[in-house]
Amino acid sequence: MHYPSLREFIDRLESEGELLRIKKSVSPILEITEITDRVSKLPGGGKALLFENVEGSSMPVLINAFGSTKRMNLALGVYNVEDIAKRIERYIKIPPPITLLDKAKLLPMLLQAAQFPPSLLHSAHPPCQEVVHLNDDIDLGMIPILQCWPQDAGRFITLPIVINRSVDKKIRNVGLYRMQVYDRKTTGMHWHIHKDGAHFFHEYRKQNKVMEVAVAIGADPASCYSASAPLPYGIDEFLLAGFIRKKSVPLVKCKTVDLEVPANAEIVLEGYIDPSEKRLEGPFGDHTGYYSQDGDYPLFHITAITHRKNPIYLTTIVGIPPQEDFYLGKATERIFLPLLKMQLPEIVDMDMPVQGVFHNCVIVSVDKRYPMQCRRLMSALWGLGQMSFVKTIVTVDAEINVHDYEAVATLLLNRVDFATDLVFSEGVLDVLNHASDQMLYGSKLGIDLTTKIEGEPGYNKEASAPHPHSELPSPEAVKEAFNWVKNCKILELKTQRPVLLVALDKIGPHQGKQFIQSFLDNPDFSAIEIVIVLEGHVDIENISTVMWKLFNNLDPKRDFYFNAGRLGIDVTQKFPEEGYQQDWPEEIEMAPIIKTQVDQKWDDLFK
Repeated sequence: MHYPSLREFIDRLESEGELLRIKKSVSPILEITEITDRVSKLPGGGKALLFENVEGSSMPVLINAFGSTKRMNLALGVYNVEDIAKRIERYIKIPPPITLLDKAKLLPMLLQAAQFPPSLLHSAHPPCQEVVHLNDDIDLGMIPILQCWPQDAGRFITLPIVINRSVDKKIRNVGLYRMQVYDRKTTGMHWHIHKDGAHFFHEYRKQNKVMEVAVAIGADPASCYSASAPLPYGIDEFLLAGFIRKKSVPLVKCKTVDLEVPANAEIVLEGYIDPSEKRLEGPFGDHTGYYSQDGDYPLFHITAITHRKNPIYLTTIVGIPPQEDFYLGKATERIFLPLLKMQLPEIVDMDMPVQGVFHNCVIVSVDKRYPMQCRRLMSALWGLGQMSFVKTIVTVDAEINVHDYEAVATLLLNRVDFATDLVFSEGVLDVLNHASDQMLYGSKLGIDLTTKIEGEPGYNKEASAPHPHSELPSPEAVKEAFNWVKNCKILELKTQRPVLLVALDKIGPHQGKQFIQSFLDNPDFSAIEIVIVLEGHVDIENISTVMWKLFNNLDPKRDFYFNAGRLGIDVTQKFPEEGYQQDWPEEIEMAPIIKTQVDQKWDDLFK
C-alpha cells in the first residue's frame, strides 16, 4: 500500500502495535533524545514514539518512525524491501522487444512506469498550506525542534526534505541536510561538499544569484526515504518515491518561492540562500557517534512557514549506533544493490555493518572468474558515487553469507595472508571521517578473502598451522608486562590467528605504536598474531563497540604495524605530534542530569 501522508502511516504503525504514545510532558532539549536513544537500542529497534505533550509547543513529535526492519517495510509499503529491489531489477533487465508480441507484452510495464513522475496539483488550499505564516508571523519557535546532544551548537532540524533547483532551473534536487536553528527566521544549511545541493549552491555563487529553497517536514514515508537515497546526479528523488509508492507524489507550488513541495507535508519552510553569506554551524552529535566539527555553511532565510492544521513534527536523532538511521541505510543497501550489480555484475551481495556507520566498511561477495578481479572491483567501488567514501572493503567468495559477521570474521582470521591479501589505497573520504590525518582525504584498505586462483599471489600457498590454545598468554600476563594496559581480552574465536584486544591508557603521542612494537617484540606473547589497541575507556567486552571504534578510528596505512607475519593495529586517538592535523572529536554522551531526569520519569512515560 502507499500512504497519502504521514498521518496514514502513523495510523498503520498504531494498528500494527509499532507506535507508543507518550502523554507525559517532556522537553525537546535533550530529554526526547535520551528517551529515544534508549528505545532505539532495544532489540529490533524498539517502537516508534509519538510525544504528545512537548514543552514549549502544541505540536506532537514523531520519532523512531523508521527505526526497525518492520517499520521500514511498512513505510515503503512492502513485506520486504527486497521486493523493491526485485522491481528495479525487472526494469533493468527488460530485453529489447523484437516482435510485435514482445512490444505488446512490454506495454503494461511501460504504462506503469509512466505513473511514477510527480504530479503538480492546482489546489487553492492543499493540506500543507492550510495555515500560512508570513512576515512577522514567521517563528521557528512554534516547532518543537530538538537539541539532541549536550555539546550540540543548538537545536537542529534533522529530517528535512530540502528542495532546490539548478541555476538553469532544469534539475531538481531533493536531499536530507541538517539545519541548525539560529533565530526565528534563519537556519544553517549543512550540505557536504560532495552533495548535489552543495554543487547547485556553487553554481549560484559563481553567478552571484540568490538560491530559492523549500523544506518539507513530515511528508509521506516514501518521499522521506527517497530524500536520503544516493541517487545519480539529475535523477528526481520524487520519481523514486513514486516508483516505491506505485503512485506519483502530488506536489504544490510554494507561496513565496518558485518551487514545488509534497502537497501532504505536515510543515513547509520556504526561503532563500544568499551565496555571499555563511555562518559558523555545529558542532553536532552525528551518526558516527562523535561530534562533527563546526564549520562555515550557508544561511537559509525563511520567507514563509506553512503547515497543516494540528501538524505533527517528524524528526530523528543520530549518534552511537544502532539508531533509526541504520534501518534507512539498510533499506538503501538492499534497494540499490541491483543498480550496483548492473555496473559491476560480479557482485553477488553486499552488507554494510551497523558498526561501520555506512561509509567505514562494506562486505562484498563476488562471483570470481579471473585473477585479481577483486582488486579491480575494489578500485571500481572506490571510484563510484558515494561508495568512493568507503574506507574498508572486504571481498569474499560468492557462497559466503555477507550478513553473517561471525562467519566473515572467522574466515578473515583463518584465511587472510598479510603479504598477499591486503590492498592499501588512498583517496577521498567522507567529511565526517575523523581518523585520517587530514580532512576529506586518507588511506583505504581492501581485504581479499576470496579463494586464490591460478595467476594470483598466494595461489597454492600452504596455510599456516593453527596455534594450540594452550600457548596463548593470559590477559593478566599482558597487564603485568605493560602497566599502560588498563584491560585486555583474547577474542573467543577458534581461529588460526588469535586476536588480543587491549584497552590502553594513552596519555601521550606514539604510545599506541610503542606498545605494539614492544608487544610484538616480546617472545612471551608470540602466540598472539593480531593485537588491536583501543583507548582505555572502551568496553572491550562489547564486541559491537570494539568494531565501531575500530572502523571509526582506523587510518589503515598509518595504523597498521607488521612484524614477522604478525599485525598490530593502533586505533587510539591521535595527537598533532603524530602528524594528525584535524581536531579529534569527542564521543557523544548524554549529560548525567538528563539521564537522571529520564530515570525518574521512565516508568510513567509508557502508561
